[in-house]
Amino acid sequence: MELRPHRADDDILETPVPAKADINLVESIETGIPSKHADIVASRLSRSHRDFLMEHHGTLDLDPIPSMDLADPYNWPAWKKMANLILVAFHACMGTFAASGIIPGYSIRPMKVQLLMRHFNSIAEDFGVSINKASYLTSLQIAILGGAPLFWKPLSQRYGRRPIFLLSLMCSCVCNIGCAKSTNYASVAACRALQAFFISPASGKSCVDADEEGSRLTTVTAIGSAIVMETTFKKDRAKYMGIWTLMVTVGIPCGPFIFGFVAHRAGYVWIYWVLAMINGGQFILYLFFGPETRYIGGDENPKEPAWKREYLSLRRIDLTPFMWYEFVKPLTMVMQPCIAIPAAAYAMVFCLSNVLATVEVPTLLERRWGLNPEQLGLQFLGPIIGSVLGEQLGGRMSDLWMRQRERKTRKRPEPEYRLWLSYIGYFLSIVGLIVFLVCTQLSGNRWEVAPIIGIAIGAAGNQVVTTVLITFAVDCYPEEAGSVGVFITFVRQIWGFLGPFWFPAMFENVGVAASAGVGCALIVGASVVPTIIVHWQGKKWRPSQ
Repeated sequence: MELRPHRADDDILETPVPAKADINLVESIETGIPSKHADIVASRLSRSHRDFLMEHHGTLDLDPIPSMDLADPYNWPAWKKMANLILVAFHACMGTFAASGIIPGYSIRPMKVQLLMRHFNSIAEDFGVSINKASYLTSLQIAILGGAPLFWKPLSQRYGRRPIFLLSLMCSCVCNIGCAKSTNYASVAACRALQAFFISPASGKSCVDADEEGSRLTTVTAIGSAIVMETTFKKDRAKYMGIWTLMVTVGIPCGPFIFGFVAHRAGYVWIYWVLAMINGGQFILYLFFGPETRYIGGDENPKEPAWKREYLSLRRIDLTPFMWYEFVKPLTMVMQPCIAIPAAAYAMVFCLSNVLATVEVPTLLERRWGLNPEQLGLQFLGPIIGSVLGEQLGGRMSDLWMRQRERKTRKRPEPEYRLWLSYIGYFLSIVGLIVFLVCTQLSGNRWEVAPIIGIAIGAAGNQVVTTVLITFAVDCYPEEAGSVGVFITFVRQIWGFLGPFWFPAMFENVGVAASAGVGCALIVGASVVPTIIVHWQGKKWRPSQ
């Protein structure tokens, strides 16, 4: 049980509040039976604090315990929390959404409308580059989305979430306008790089940990997941974090799925204009529905209205000095085998089941099947469905798996027990890759659904691997959960960035269908075998639980 700080220190009795893990061991003096969480809260808080909680929440069964300040995000009404979380989740989605959104514009077949006879050039045609080089505009953003959270996290801790988000959206909007007005490849690449940097604060990967009941609880790794932690009680965090995580994931296939219609009807340049308009709309919504969630009660002036502190306070709220080590600390996780090996294993699956199946679709399918941008975008419906199903499968199955083990052994399972589920994800990823590449080669010049089914299967496998390996790493080092998440995201994004540079050479030299064998060998060698080793030796490498 956590206690939120506030100015009225005399409202809390001097008796220390027990941790939540100790609550079930406390016995009531009157009855001699274990007390409920609400009973412990009632016995440790002053009458005025209890009355405040009952008035605003209708219960004392709250964890963490909110302060008596209306500016405390835990005291916000449900609609205010939900509005803020929707904005943050959509902001997180926009990072990957913008990165992949230009895929339908790589190479557009001439489109002649019968009346207007209009023709929209593609990125490759406008700048005189190959489709592969056009795809670098996406892979560049993949890399920056991995490294930028290292910079934004310390700043948001000192100055708050709201100023960072407002700056993020304003600068991202300007950069998207710059992309639309650019006249050469280099200037577009520069604007795309800056846009990814500024849109990244909400897009860092979340981590999940399990409480004593086996439910997934989140830990802070980036600003997006931090806001979930700062506004929701523990019993609700897994539900809201699931929404946030899913938005980050589906942003990748949703970008080309939606912008295929834009590129086909108005030209790829309008993709940038639409992104700029979306960022502008987000900025306006944040002004009115995105209050500050970084709450430090001891530093606030209770005489100042809550709304003023939430919306108008653009100042440093945490006076802790900056240290250069904060910006690079997550990278030191490479020294821990139980973090570095899962990170590398996950990165390989992500590269082959996500990046390859997204970035290379125009090269493999568009010209082969003669698709226009609108039809090309529709091919991404498969990974959207696969990602949604995989998130449900990986998350719920992981929770159930660990709870059943705990009931059977009557103790919390070792983190390595969770790794059994990762092999399901690897299997799905391998099957999806084989189906996608082999069926693509066999399809000839006519459209078939089999390759799209393969992409969907691979996307589901990627989601299972994501949940299981990240949760395992956090279980091994729960006190370093924030650094673990940022490090895993960094490794994943950098390896995903490198993929488009060697995918074309692999297809050209080995063949599309035979490349499935190369991909399977990489997954087995870099993911499955290392995971087996960690499964076997992990208990010796990690700190004792």
